Amino acid sequence: MSLAGWFLLVGVLLLCMGLTTSLIKRLPITSAILYLAVGLLVGPSGFGLFHFNPLEQSALFEVLTEVVILISLFSAGVKMPSPVTFAQWRAPVFLATVSMMASVALVAGFGHFALGLPLGGAVLLGAVLAPTDPVLATEVQTRHAGDNDRLRFTLTCEAGMNDGSAFPFVMLGLGLLGLHGLGNFGQRWLLMDVLWASLAAIAIGVFCGWALAYVCGHLRGRGKDPGLLDDFLGLGLIAVVYGLSLWLDAWGFLGVFFAAVALRQTELKLAGDAPAGRLEHQDGTISVFQGAREGASVHRVSEGSLVFKEHLERLSELVLILLIGGMLFLDSWSWRGVVLALFVFTVARPLSVFLGLAGSGKPWRLRGLVGWFGVRGIGSMYYLMYSIEHGLPEELAIELIHLTLMVVALSILLHGVSVKPLIQRFWPTRSGAHSRTKSG
Repeated sequence: MSLAGWFLLVGVLLLCMGLTTSLIKRLPITSAILYLAVGLLVGPSGFGLFHFNPLEQSALFEVLTEVVILISLFSAGVKMPSPVTFAQWRAPVFLATVSMMASVALVAGFGHFALGLPLGGAVLLGAVLAPTDPVLATEVQTRHAGDNDRLRFTLTCEAGMNDGSAFPFVMLGLGLLGLHGLGNFGQRWLLMDVLWASLAAIAIGVFCGWALAYVCGHLRGRGKDPGLLDDFLGLGLIAVVYGLSLWLDAWGFLGVFFAAVALRQTELKLAGDAPAGRLEHQDGTISVFQGAREGASVHRVSEGSLVFKEHLERLSELVLILLIGGMLFLDSWSWRGVVLALFVFTVARPLSVFLGLAGSGKPWRLRGLVGWFGVRGIGSMYYLMYSIEHGLPEELAIELIHLTLMVVALSILLHGVSVKPLIQRFWPTRSGAHSRTKSG
């Protein structure tokens, strides 16, 4: 497709989405389904106007997905409504660690024994498909900085962390394929790829987010508007944290998410309302935090940069889903890919979630919805492109591309058509009796 054709296609899609947004909100589908349908229509599965080859263009697609994930992780981090306490964050932390390991193990076992993949390739497949996506799951993500919904918080926080916690298992898969050093008995992998890379990333993110909040708070506390550009500050924080993480061999995705969390939480503390509000749980319990100062209203970098990031995220989603549609041929749809996708959605994800939330006291309704809404998407494509760029053998790369595309495409379709009905049926917006606060 020519450059003019791309401008026309993207422009028409943007105009249609802008003019029909209220109609789409009433339909039982998501915008990602529409983008995928258009990509399939104009790609090799339809009119064949363009074909995006992920094997030949892996470097380009790796960069595109990397940038989009970073923006999405920042947006997720600044919308975290809860103070960072173990009581509030226990569920997503266990989902991003315990459930992550269980999911990788289950998918790796299926890939090795049922699909005949080599052990390293099966572990890599499990790592690629384990993280949930912070880009495509907008219908079940925290919507704004004051959104205290427990389901949305859990899914958003999990997606923010497991895009980084999957990295050690990607390196494990590459190591088992001879493409990355694991050390004697996996010692290097455990010390460097698991412990150092994860803890260093969190430390870098928390420090940089805290420091930016204090600097901006000091400048704005002088009694006059210093004319700060929130969008530039947000993008700059992302770039600095990610650059430092890469330089120090830490997982930058984790760093950016925790930088955004630290930025917002520090700004709230500086404003005097960090633990403000009542956090009402879906099971009826309420967590009460100390109230904000009367009339406190402070301009914050985390909120000021959020609108711009969300616009970038939505535009990037459109382009990337179009490209995914342009990767698929009619003969791409195979029983191997479909069976793998169904195993991921109905076995690996629910089992891993129930294991991660065991003993958490969370209602079964929340566990069931979290177990279903494990959307796979841009994160999986990034890890696959990353692996290809690190020397994945061509034959195995083609097989993993095929399987991953099937899972991502079916996730967009199945989760996209089920999210609105299931949310309305089992997790309705609180109104009436549900919106009344409880005393005591």
